[in-house]
Formats: sequence, structure tokens, C-alpha cells
Amino acid sequence: MLYVFEDFSLDCDRRELRRGSELLSVEPQVFDLLQYVIRNRDRVVSKDDLISTVWHGRIVSEATLSSRINAARSALRDSGEEQRLIRTIVRRGIRFVGAVREDGAPKVEVTTPMAGPVASLDLPDRPSIAVLPFVNMSGDAEQDYFADGMVEDIITGLSRIRWLFVIARNSSFAYKGRAVDVKQVGLALGVRYILEGSVRRLANRVRITGQLVEAENGRHLWAERYDRELTDVFAVQDEITISVVGAIEPNVRQAEIERVKRKRADSVDAYDRLLRALPHVYTCMPRGAAKGLELLDQALAMEPNYALAHGFAAWAHEIIYMRGGMHPKNYENSIRHAHAAIEHGAGDAIALALAGFAIGVVAHDRALASEAFERALALSPSCALVYCLGSALVSFGGDAERAIDWGERALRLSPLDAMNYIPHCAIGLGQFLLGRNEEAIAAIRRGLQLNPGFSTLHVLLVSPLIKLGRFDEARAAAAQLLALDPGFSISRWTAAVGVAPRVTDVVTDAMRQAGLPE
Repeated sequence: MLYVFEDFSLDCDRRELRRGSELLSVEPQVFDLLQYVIRNRDRVVSKDDLISTVWHGRIVSEATLSSRINAARSALRDSGEEQRLIRTIVRRGIRFVGAVREDGAPKVEVTTPMAGPVASLDLPDRPSIAVLPFVNMSGDAEQDYFADGMVEDIITGLSRIRWLFVIARNSSFAYKGRAVDVKQVGLALGVRYILEGSVRRLANRVRITGQLVEAENGRHLWAERYDRELTDVFAVQDEITISVVGAIEPNVRQAEIERVKRKRADSVDAYDRLLRALPHVYTCMPRGAAKGLELLDQALAMEPNYALAHGFAAWAHEIIYMRGGMHPKNYENSIRHAHAAIEHGAGDAIALALAGFAIGVVAHDRALASEAFERALALSPSCALVYCLGSALVSFGGDAERAIDWGERALRLSPLDAMNYIPHCAIGLGQFLLGRNEEAIAAIRRGLQLNPGFSTLHVLLVSPLIKLGRFDEARAAAAQLLALDPGFSISRWTAAVGVAPRVTDVVTDAMRQAGLPE
């Protein structure tokens, strides 16, 4: 659908707002807001309507809502004083009051169109993505090199993710300078996901926007804006590339998990079974890990050399071993799967990270674990899971500064990741080892907000509370720990985790003062 008003046109299919022939840059939520109020211009749209439709029912502050409405007005050269197109109805909401013409077929000319009908390609057997050339919004054609360089770096970074099928640069750049329909691009290139964006450079500042779209239905999975001082072009390109690649990986994986949930159970393959296992393993609790293992075993029965399935199986057995009774069977299976992940996953950063974590925690082989993490980072320096699991391992090894650094990197690369209770845990232990007890408590409690059932967080919360003389709070944390893990003992925990002496000496003394059993 195309909505035309004044000298503007809003193309819902292409998700483009134009003024005459000029393509205007608007954030995804602002576009959704505009589309909704124009479509419902015959009535007043309430705040609840906007939250339900644009934000899908999530909690949104008044400031956020006002900023998006102001951004929509600004894009249309409107204002809160003039209210020429978007009018505020006091205590009721807003209404689009401009005269609108609807057209089912877009009228905007597309430059360098492809001749003939677009042939569709079959989707590959793994997640697939195309990175389209970012639009240069600077009004200076000479700045194309900056936008193109950014996209090439992102394609290279995504190509390092073993489980992701990435369309080559030459095919993606066939769409340079063209207004595109993401669904058509998805069919033409045979991909499920599209990354598009824009670059606007003014003097020494640059604004880069990116959005990840599911090609089949145009659903937005992720969007972000980056504002930077452009003192070093290549440094900025590197920084943004790492951030974008790091954000896309977990978002695509989550979208794949949701997609597989909709498939019939009798039609899933080894990859699908792995995806179905992940939400259970991500709980980091024995019961969830056991459910995940059933699916991972099925995946490995189909593909015995599936490195990623071996990696997650190693982690699942580690979880059950650590918090499910320390049974020798889980100890042996964790190590066995970890070695298989290393053997078959030489090019898979996540498989190597999972293997390194399991070997480091269960077998206490920190040398092999460190080697696995180094290989993983060489493959994918923007992989948040490597830093996430690595931060926990180095914190138990007593390297406080590195634990905090890796934990903060994990949070920066994937700020909304469901696994972020692990880097918060590592940061908390690191801060405690450096004598920063208040900071340690704050970090650990942030982790508990994300996963209150993760018993290790309760273990580590005891120590800084004891150091600060907050004995009642420490005993309450110890009681919560025993409620989650009735078989917990100080000796069992230190033996299982293989904590470095520097950590053991200070942590175990605090545990005793809090009344935890030997």
C-alpha cells in the first residue's frame, strides 16, 4: 500500500518515506507509528493503541512515546506547535489529519531495475542472510566509500559465523542505489534475513543505522542507531562492525528458535532439534539441561559429527554435573562431548567456546580451555557467547581484570541477551576480588534479576555481603542458595568448579560465616 499526502509518500511494502524523489531516513518504530496513524486516520489513536501495535505490548515510557511522535512530525516537516499533519487530542491521543490518497501500487520510480521476473531460490539448510548496501544519506557521493566499506566489513564478520549462510558481496551490491522490497530480495537471493541500513556523515560526526528484517513477512527483528565522532575512519568502521555482527548473531538465533517452534515435530532435522534444545539448556539448571540433552542426543544420532550439538551437550552435562549431584556419568560425558566439539568444530567459534568452558570447569584443564577460547575469538571476535562463557571461566581462575573486561564486552556485544546473567556473575566476582564490594553486589543482583534460579549467583553474593558486615543479608542469600540446591556444600562447590586458590581462600571463609555447610 502507498499513502500519498502533500508532497510525501509512505510506501508500506518497501518501508520507505519519500518527499518527492528524496528518500527520508526514519527509524523503524517511527515508520511503524506513521503507518499506523495514517491507516487509522479516521479516528483518534490512543497511547494504548500505539503501545499495543508499535511496541507489541511492551512497557514504554512517556518520554519514549513522545520522542517517537516528535520524530514522526519532524520527518514530515511538522511540529508540536503547528500540528499540520499529526494533531494531539488532549487526554485522548493523536490523529493524522492530512488529506491522504491511497494507491495499491507504488508510484516511486526505482533506479536501475532488474529486467524480467525475479526467480526465487530455495532457502539453504541453515540460517541465511544478505547484507544490502547501506544508503549514503550524506548528500555527498564521495562518502559512498565509507558506507560500502562498512557493509563489506559486516559481510566478512558474518561470514565467520559457521552456522550462518551469508550472501557474497557481489550479489548483495547488485542492489546498490535501488529501492528494494525485502521480500523480493529474499526470494531472489534465497535468504531468510536481510540487513539494511544507512550512513549519514556531517563534518566529523557520523550516524549509522541498521535493521534486521525477516524477508518473508517484513518483520523487524532488531534495529539500532550508532552516533560516533569520526576521528579515525577505520577505527569507527571496526567498532561498528563488531557491534553490528555481535548483535545480529543472537537475534538471528532467537528468530530461528521461534521459527522452529512453529514446525511440526515430525518434520524437524538435526539443526531444528538443536534449536529446540537451546531454551532448555540456556536455563543453566539441571532439569532444563536434561530436557535439552534429549533433543541434542537426537540431533547427534542424525549427525554424529555435529560440532555445535556436541558443544551444547558438553555444556548441558556440565550444568547437570555441577548442580545435579556431581555424578561421574555427567563428568565423563561433558568432557567427551567437549573433545568432540573441538575435533569437529575447528571453524565454529561457538562450538569451541562451549567446549572450552566445559573442559575448564569440569576437567579443570585451563590451558586447553584458554586455547579453545583463543581459537574461537580468532574466528569470530564479535561472538558474544565466547566472552560470556569466557568471563565466567577466567573469573573462577582469579583473573579479576580480565573477567570484568570480558564480561563487559559480552554485555556490550549483546545487551539484551538472555544469557547475560553469566557475565554479570563474572563481573561481580571480579569486582569482589578487587575489593569493590558494593560494585560486586550491584553486578550480582543484576544477574539475579535476569535469572533468580542460577545458584552460582547466590553463592557469590554471600562474600561481598559478609565483607561489608551485612550478615543478615548474607544469611538470606545462603538460605536462598540451599533452597535451590539442598545438597550444596562448600567442599563440593570448590572441588567441582576448580576455583583458583586466590578465589577459594576469600570465598569459602565468607560462606562459613554465612552458615553454609562444609
